[in-house]
Amino acid sequence: MKPANLGSSVGISKVHGPGELADALELAYRHDEKALVEEFVAGREIECGVLGNERPVASAVGEIRPHAEWYDYGAKYDEGGSDIIVPADLPVAVAERVRTIALDSFRALELSGMARVDCFLTPAGEVLVNEVNTIPGFTSTSVYARLFAAAGVSYAEVLDRLVQSGLDRHARRARYLY
Repeated sequence: MKPANLGSSVGISKVHGPGELADALELAYRHDEKALVEEFVAGREIECGVLGNERPVASAVGEIRPHAEWYDYGAKYDEGGSDIIVPADLPVAVAERVRTIALDSFRALELSGMARVDCFLTPAGEVLVNEVNTIPGFTSTSVYARLFAAAGVSYAEVLDRLVQSGLDRHARRARYLY
């Protein structure tokens, strides 16, 4: 259960049974007028960055290993709350599948600039998209920057490419009358 329009796992609850549903809804509605109920997916937390416009590129693939029951706010922001493994310890074919899914998701949503696509890798080897973050954390130590650094793209170059993507998008859209 989570607020529909919030990030960083704020207002999210993991519901273990019907008796916890009312409290989870109450928490979600304290943060947003709309709440999402999602089925729990057992699996590894896998992430991939995407950068660009018409010809986006995917980063290396990373894995988040929370030290809590799930990747909650504390696991994301508390010192020692999780391990971030970049690149993820995955077979090459699985990593390429994640990268392809990230790019396909970016294109399907008609995104531009940047995004981080968060997936689950199930024990059966299935890759499921959990969410697409259109404004992921973006400091030089954020997961997004680390994913691109592992792909050989420095933080400065990511910034340059992002600015150029914005300029290109503006120039492309300036041709239209509004």
